[in-house]
Amino acid sequence: MSGDAQTAIEFRDVSYRLAGGKTLLWNLTLEILSGETLVLLGRSGSGKTTTLKLINRLLDPTGGRVLVEGQATTRWDPIRLRRRIGYVIQEIGLFPHMTVEDNVGVVPRLEGWEEARVKARARELLDMVGLDAGSFAGRHPRELSGGQRQRVGVARALAADPPIMLLDEPFGALDPITRSEIQREFCSLQKRLGKTMVFVTHDVREAFLVASRIGLLRDGKMVLMGRPADILQSQDPEARAFAACLQDPAAGSFDKLTTGRKIEP
Repeated sequence: MSGDAQTAIEFRDVSYRLAGGKTLLWNLTLEILSGETLVLLGRSGSGKTTTLKLINRLLDPTGGRVLVEGQATTRWDPIRLRRRIGYVIQEIGLFPHMTVEDNVGVVPRLEGWEEARVKARARELLDMVGLDAGSFAGRHPRELSGGQRQRVGVARALAADPPIMLLDEPFGALDPITRSEIQREFCSLQKRLGKTMVFVTHDVREAFLVASRIGLLRDGKMVLMGRPADILQSQDPEARAFAACLQDPAAGSFDKLTTGRKIEP
């Protein structure tokens, strides 16, 4: 990132505690810069999705403040905030009774765009995510494969051109080949669009592929924040455990991801 990059999202000593008393996130402080892809990496239950939901106000912090574009989320109107933030989840959540084109155009229509502009935007985005608009615009979700539905979900999240994108295990339900294809397309798309993206995964290979920086969470606490290379160099036990996964052939090519650098066990 350039030295004059602006802060898009900021966590200031943020905690989140359930009504029953269990704390899911502890005193998180971090800045997410405009145009970067921050990957939140960690095991199940580490606090990744909780962190994500605090950004678009699906949750409010029980301690500290989350700021989006310089304003605390608790001062944003939740609807206006969420329309400025694209949200992609593993389950996609397409409306089954709507065509692909209509699914992509949901938020622009809510924003009052003219119909011709909505249709043009939907078709532009379908082409952008690798779905020929002429072939797919009129289909319904039930007529699509899992990978195709996920592409529609990404297109829908981009439709109103939000400055921020949140992605929660977006490719986790896909078969390995389709997942790899979409990961590559995602990286290409991010280079073209330059959105601020916060991407949740527990897959270290995926984290290395898409991240500008990685935030490693464990038990609701941030144990490491830095570039992917920092994961490899860290002596933190959790960082070493994730880095070791890259040496597993099932996790992908370690050499390709790390330019040949090996980690001693």
